Amino acid sequence: MSAETGSGGLTEYIQHHLTHDTIQLGGGGFHVDSWLVGIALGLVFVLWFGFFARRATSGVPGKGQAFVELAIEFVDGQVKDVFHGDRRFIAPLALTIFMWVFLMNAMDLLPLDLISGVVKTTAGPEVAHHTFFRTVPTADANTTFAMSISIFFLIIFYSIKAKGGFGFTKELFTAPFHAEGTAFKILLAPFNLFLNLVEYLSKPVSLAMRLFGNMYAGELVFMLIAGLMMSWVTFLPGVVVNAGWAIFHILIIGLQAFIFMVLSVVYIAMAHEHH
Repeated sequence: MSAETGSGGLTEYIQHHLTHDTIQLGGGGFHVDSWLVGIALGLVFVLWFGFFARRATSGVPGKGQAFVELAIEFVDGQVKDVFHGDRRFIAPLALTIFMWVFLMNAMDLLPLDLISGVVKTTAGPEVAHHTFFRTVPTADANTTFAMSISIFFLIIFYSIKAKGGFGFTKELFTAPFHAEGTAFKILLAPFNLFLNLVEYLSKPVSLAMRLFGNMYAGELVFMLIAGLMMSWVTFLPGVVVNAGWAIFHILIIGLQAFIFMVLSVVYIAMAHEHH
């Protein structure tokens, strides 16, 4: 490894690539890069699938239409196995979650120095050194928690829809420990409420942290490999390791999108079912 890297260059390199393009909004930091990339990829998904949906034919489909149909049938099959109610909203939601998370995860496969390289070419090295832009929205906890909190509100909505407001509130105080007699019900009510709150709150936290942790770790490994390639001595081994990790990371990208989608549907299905 080069002397520059060994004397702290790699640490500065990683810190630079882990810094978000942040503005102050509402008294807190707003990550512009995660928001821009996430919105852009959401639009890509909508335009991509909408284009082939409008051009769909009943004959032999082209490659683009075949891929869209395959993705829709795959997601709808997963939803059908888990959710036994009306799927007209849940199936499109699951498809959106799967494709959107997959596209955001796939940004991790772009060259690490792509943005800084463009800035360095157009504006110079000094500007590039002070320019921050992270291209993987799911490696940002703000993104994953925003998505999981949205799922949390859907869980509450479907719980109230299935059980009614009174039934939902009653279940918070009477399950999972049931008791006969008013005195025992009152005694167990605080414990039931505590356990139910832990159960409800753990769902969005586990959803968000699982996706964030895997993508953040993957992004960090790419940075470490890129740090190895700073020296010409380790350039070829670094390329080999980087290619191997990228191939393996493709599996992680798809798997994490699938897990986030399936767990979201499972949690909504559990809330929708009557107890």
